[in-house]
Amino acid sequence: MSDAPSTAVLFDIDGTLVDSNYANIDAWWRAARAAGESVDAWRIHRAIGMDSAKLLETLLPDASDETRDTVKQFHTAYFAEHMPQLRLLPGARDLLRAVAEAGHAVVLATSAPEHELTRLRELLDAEEWLTAVTSSEDVEQAKPDPGIIQVALDRAGVRADAAVMVGDAMWDVESAGRVGVTCVAVMTGGIGGDELRGAGAAEVHDDAAALLAALRSGDGAIAALDGRA
Repeated sequence: MSDAPSTAVLFDIDGTLVDSNYANIDAWWRAARAAGESVDAWRIHRAIGMDSAKLLETLLPDASDETRDTVKQFHTAYFAEHMPQLRLLPGARDLLRAVAEAGHAVVLATSAPEHELTRLRELLDAEEWLTAVTSSEDVEQAKPDPGIIQVALDRAGVRADAAVMVGDAMWDVESAGRVGVTCVAVMTGGIGGDELRGAGAAEVHDDAAALLAALRSGDGAIAALDGRA
């Protein structure tokens, strides 16, 4: 047990490591239309990364529970159509490897459902570097509720002040902050740097490749973990 990492980097997947946010936007937009509802795509984009129940409450505040359930079912079907086309974002796999080789636990802190997570893990092809993985099965509510972050910390066996969260959405930043975890953001989910910083991100990078470059140069919150063990 003494060889277990005492520091961890928690990674969101969608929009952070895998280029899937716009596929999700399309799936939610089509799902709403299929259920007889209409939602502007930009509003969906603002809610991506949020717990699906909260997302539906936000986007369809006047819809019945039955309608929201129908939209969710359509979304599952439409997003499945996109799954074969999903690709890794620049630097994603190399970043996971570099973090593991630096001696930190690597945790996929996601609330993706198991059937989607299987495909995402196949894309990442990073099992040898992973310490732990979370999924929708682990919590009743996803981000911005901090439950998934706490589960990730518990599975890694590290303190909040010895961890860094990497995400692309304001919900990642908010959920990490609620349990005292520093959040580093990337803009590959389509949210701008000013907004991510305004939500509390300690630093913002264009993508995983830029974050990897910072790590290799010894800059930033992940590099600073070496002093928190």
